[in-house]
Amino acid sequence: MSDKQVEPGFSSIRFGMQPQISLQKFEVFAEGLDHPEGLAFDADGNLWAGGELGQIYKITQKGKVRTVATLGGFNLGLTFSARQDLFVCNFKLGALIQLDRSGKTVRSWEGAGRYRFRTPNFSVFDRAGNLYFSDSGEFKKDDGFLFVLRTNGKIDQLLDRLAFPNGLSLSADERTLYVVQSTKNNVLAVPLLDTGAIGKPRVYAAGLKNVPDGAALDAEGNLYATCYASHNVYRVTPDGKVSLFASDPEGTMLASPTNAAFGGANFDEMYFANLSRWHICRARVGIRGQLLANRR
Repeated sequence: MSDKQVEPGFSSIRFGMQPQISLQKFEVFAEGLDHPEGLAFDADGNLWAGGELGQIYKITQKGKVRTVATLGGFNLGLTFSARQDLFVCNFKLGALIQLDRSGKTVRSWEGAGRYRFRTPNFSVFDRAGNLYFSDSGEFKKDDGFLFVLRTNGKIDQLLDRLAFPNGLSLSADERTLYVVQSTKNNVLAVPLLDTGAIGKPRVYAAGLKNVPDGAALDAEGNLYATCYASHNVYRVTPDGKVSLFASDPEGTMLASPTNAAFGGANFDEMYFANLSRWHICRARVGIRGQLLANRR
């Protein structure tokens, strides 16, 4: 997607600001994972994560880790459907994989038409059961895609020529899909039309240093973007204003954070996968998350 295909107008970050929450609010929730990348909560409050060698982990509310399946490849984003099936983006296998709760593979998609998936990265469901997912392409090649898997099983291409599209979040009214572009350090806002088509994307937030990866929304519509290369988490308000939410300069607690998820008994805790380490950390921030399709 060229810059001419993107509407102008966004807010970028003011540098030198202090993080909104202290690193002291973070704690290790679960450890012993193989470089976790993706996170997803099921309807029972269990946290699921993926590993570097294709492991699928199920983690209890007390942080106990169990390996449910090993797919091979490298698992990136995880998403639960309303029926509580787990959808996994596996980039080394080049596949979007559907698993049941026991870890058994139900179905796998390896391409759309003549295109073979290269880097399936992240997915998100809407309430109707459509699954939006990114295929990042190659790093710094601006050859990524945004697809949607319809409820009838058809995969449609929505956008191309994206700059390593990565994490996705869907607004509560399901009219806007937020798409992280890792190699442009920004987030796009993609209008979703009633016809199933999309409107013209615009840059929603920029200056997310460095290499933004995942995105999650809270109940007030604030977007939280995790940055792989800086160990930062940024907060973007509904009007596109960017601020530094959390930071770990030493990269020990927040260590190349890739994805974030809201959980906990009151859905007001934030959990972060750390690709450079072996743990998932938690921050009890008192901010309620936006409920996803499998929790509504």
